[in-house]
Amino acid sequence: MARFAVGEREFTMDGRPVRLLSGALHYFRVHEAQWGHRLAMLRAMGLNCVETYVPWNLHEPRPGEFRDPEALGRFLDAVAAAGLWAIVRPGPYICAEWENGGLPEWLTGPLGRRVRTRDAGYLRAVRAWFGRLLPQVVARQCTATAGPAGPGGGPVVMVQVENEYGSYGSDAEYLAWLVELLRESGVRVPLCTSDGPEDHMLSGGSVPGVLATVNFGSGAREAFAALRRHRPDGPLMCMEFWCGWFAHWERAGAPRAAEDAAAALREVLECGASVNVYMAHGGTSFGGWAGANRSGELHDGELRATVTSYDYGAPVDERGRPTEKFWRFREVLAEYADGPLPEVPEAPPVLGAPVRAEIGQWAPAGEVLAALGGPEVVGGGPVTFEELGVDRGVVRYRVAVPGPRGRYPLRVRGLRDRALVCVDGERWGVVDGEDGEGVVLGEVAGSAVVELWVGSLGRVNYGPRLGESKGIAGGLLHERQFLHGVRSRGLRLDALEEAGALERVPFGAVAGACGGAGLYRGTLVVAGRPGDADLVLPGWGHGFAWINGFCLGRYRSVGPQRALFVPGPVLREGGNELLLWEWEGAPALVGGRAGAPGLYPCGAGV
Repeated sequence: MARFAVGEREFTMDGRPVRLLSGALHYFRVHEAQWGHRLAMLRAMGLNCVETYVPWNLHEPRPGEFRDPEALGRFLDAVAAAGLWAIVRPGPYICAEWENGGLPEWLTGPLGRRVRTRDAGYLRAVRAWFGRLLPQVVARQCTATAGPAGPGGGPVVMVQVENEYGSYGSDAEYLAWLVELLRESGVRVPLCTSDGPEDHMLSGGSVPGVLATVNFGSGAREAFAALRRHRPDGPLMCMEFWCGWFAHWERAGAPRAAEDAAAALREVLECGASVNVYMAHGGTSFGGWAGANRSGELHDGELRATVTSYDYGAPVDERGRPTEKFWRFREVLAEYADGPLPEVPEAPPVLGAPVRAEIGQWAPAGEVLAALGGPEVVGGGPVTFEELGVDRGVVRYRVAVPGPRGRYPLRVRGLRDRALVCVDGERWGVVDGEDGEGVVLGEVAGSAVVELWVGSLGRVNYGPRLGESKGIAGGLLHERQFLHGVRSRGLRLDALEEAGALERVPFGAVAGACGGAGLYRGTLVVAGRPGDADLVLPGWGHGFAWINGFCLGRYRSVGPQRALFVPGPVLREGGNELLLWEWEGAPALVGGRAGAPGLYPCGAGV
């Protein structure tokens, strides 16, 4: 058991001054079998601590239904085994470029803007979730004593209250309630908040008596001066030192130079501050959990969806390899280490040779929906993803245009985010949603049957549009007339992962000219020892990929991401099942090979 404390100007461990040299590594973005390697990479870079968020929506996809709820505890045990301390940021909101900022859609759907406030319904849900989560943290605090819950003396030295709340709200009563809940739940290590280094963010997000930290990517002296205006005392810490940045689909960002990032890191440390490198290792938003942003200074503009890769330009890249930034950071951090840094661990094995997929079966989207979809809802207008209980996936909207009547514009209002449009069974095309008066789909004469297969590109994870609904939030209009009697039916992404699900899908053989939206199944035969690989999908438009039941995430032909990372532990020697949910249209497959996906060794330059 140890005592980590917040002093007037520094942190202490058992009365001895210490500096937290931390790095962000999200356990949920790294395959569990590779946690040990990634943690060893952080130690070798010169860090003594690791920080992680906890995504509520990943672990409680439906109210009271938990998915791998003990994962955080196992990760913290791996942190302890690696000889590192830990900072836990349990939210309940986390941002993290993660779907809905980590908040479950079953909560934000009915509550809307009442989340992240003192609203009684929201607080009840948070209390129940924290009651399930926090015992894992409490048992692994550095202050913990041995007992039934654990051996005591764990790695957790600090826990964060909410996340960047000053960028969102000003409900001081809500923040105080969270502090009280954490303490009631047994959290005894120091608490902290983190916000941008601006007055309105620090005043909105800080809590009296709780350590305040700041987030930035450069200008450490100016940022800490802003913090000191609000907190004259207490240790200085940059909770998020942004050493890189994330990417959006259709937009290739400029990487941050290693020398520039290293100089900014050195400035933080020269201020006598502790630091958390965000990200030290970004990993991958497996499972289709990548979030989205809204453009503009106020984060209220067009949707910009985040890619599956969360490489972030981090010193340890998505595949676990040291980058030039790693070596420059190691040079800086070595000056603040207590002794020689550990040797850099060997990289995990990579796939020995390329593997071409054989795509032998497929099922049209409508048949997949009939087999695995939720109940159909018929109403006066379309219902949202949230009303159908769909977090990630698609919703099919079907409506009749009555007739006889002339040709008039068919318009959809409140489309979020992207729709495949069919009229009388014929594909019309794919449209993106936008705010305002809506999207014109084309001119239609009655009578006709219209189908829109609507997919979410990722829920907003930051700013005032957090928690907005997906699907068709407005309505469907023919000329000025709303169309009623809309049939709405959803397909959750995780329905494809349930035991026995694929046995219910009526797969048929792939035809030579097959290229429709649907579910495709094939095989990847790995000869010899498997290892880390990249899955490349030439000609495939937009969808999600699984290998052996493990969801690699979303793919899109628009780039900038061109391949999906496949952790070596997902593969096995011999046959591996490949599953592709393609909802915009696959390439023509001749003999199952033309346009077939392929696995390539990591670093092969594909």
